[in-house]
Amino acid sequence: MIRLAILASGGGSNAAAILRYFQGHPQIRITLIACNRQTAGVYQVAENHHVESIRLERDRFQNGDAYLPEFQSRQIDGLLLAGFLWKIPAPLIQAYPNRILNIHPALLPKFGGQGMYGLHVHAAVLAAHETESGITIHRVDEHYDHGDHILQAHCPVLPNDTPESLAQRVLTLEHTHYPATIENYFTTTLNFEL
Repeated sequence: MIRLAILASGGGSNAAAILRYFQGHPQIRITLIACNRQTAGVYQVAENHHVESIRLERDRFQNGDAYLPEFQSRQIDGLLLAGFLWKIPAPLIQAYPNRILNIHPALLPKFGGQGMYGLHVHAAVLAAHETESGITIHRVDEHYDHGDHILQAHCPVLPNDTPESLAQRVLTLEHTHYPATIENYFTTTLNFEL
């Protein structure tokens, strides 16, 4: 069994889509949700799906052991970032080489980097008069939104779009593509020994 943890910062819609997708899956189990915000909606998602959750404190995550003992004690095989806003520290990147995935709500390398999250991304896409946007699923390295791309999916930017309307279209892509990409990546690309 491949055990994965989700790291999230917000409401948890991607976490919920992932949990639904892998419910009863024969090879992959989501066994932990880790969040860096005390009042985030993702805790309720974890409770609804009977998945353990933990709170990440900034200093320990960024300057301490990065919660690596917490992940290792639960035999976590890989990490999934789903709206997680902190940069991943070196101890986690070293412990999980090529086993940390992120989803970004734009077509990287455009509109990525520090501060590019949520509606900030969609507002930047509209301000640049782009005709399309989408998602990028990529491996995580030591830089924001920088690792090798695994999948990009596109959607049009419509003339009357607002950041909110574009966000909805992009979120639909996220919920559609992220779970299946996770499944393919961990069972096929990495060829985990099960």
